[in-house]
This record gives sequence, C-alpha cells and structure tokens, in this order.
Amino acid sequence: MSGRTGGVIRPGDADAELASRAARRIRDYLAAHPGTDPVTIRGELAGDDSLVVPREATVMFAQILALLAAGQGVQLIPDAAELTTQQAADFLNVSRPYLIGLLEAGEIPFRLVGTHRRVRFVDLREYRRRDDLSRRNAADELTQLSEELGLY
Repeated sequence: MSGRTGGVIRPGDADAELASRAARRIRDYLAAHPGTDPVTIRGELAGDDSLVVPREATVMFAQILALLAAGQGVQLIPDAAELTTQQAADFLNVSRPYLIGLLEAGEIPFRLVGTHRRVRFVDLREYRRRDDLSRRNAADELTQLSEELGLY
C-alpha cells in the first residue's frame, strides 16, 4: 500500500453515548447556522485561539459520530489510497479471483508493484458507480418489458 489507507475505528471502540451527544450537538449547530461558511469551534482551554473547520469536514465528522453512536465501525479511506487486491475485493464484496478477472479485463485500472497489483480507491468507487448504474438500467429494462408483456 502507498502509505496508510486510512483510519479505522472498530465497533465498540468508541463510547456510543458520547458519540451520540456530540453528533446531535453538531447537527443542531449546523441546522441553526446554515450556509457554506466554515465552522468555528471554541474550546475551554483554547484561549483566544479557535479551531476553524471546513463545513464539509464538520458534516462528515457528524456522520462518523452518528455511525459510532449506532455501534458501527468506521473506516476513512482517501481517494488516492492504493489497496491490495484482497482489500479491493472486500470493498466490492467479491472474491479476489473475480476482482483479478476484472482487473485483467481492463474494467478497473491497476498498477503493478513488483508482481503485486495495486488498485486506487477512487478507481474502485468509479467501477462500483458504473456497475450500479448498469444494474439499475437492466432492472428498468426488465420492468418495462414485463409491463409491455402484461406480466407486471
């Protein structure tokens, strides 16, 4: 892997009640202060210094806290992260041999590091988006055909 693939918080690692309260406070703040401006956080020990956080990061932080409050684990993976074939297969919920077939067929870009394949996370997300769209289109066509034949 190139560097770390991201942070991991396993289910049960975080205090769910604390995460729930924090998520609720952040959501309430964002609702009371709509817009696109960064969020300024003042702490008791910060003195005159305030922490200014991009609004998008604040929204994502609230989502992470809500997942932790629900007892779920969270993993943050940068788009540029390079995953092993096993990690990529796990992300797509397919077998490693099936993923390698997709790579070799040119469905998903990859690079070789020695004899090992590495897949960028952003390429995996793009493949999944295309595959989901293809599946939706096929389901829509089947529904339309069923209606035309009077089967639906």
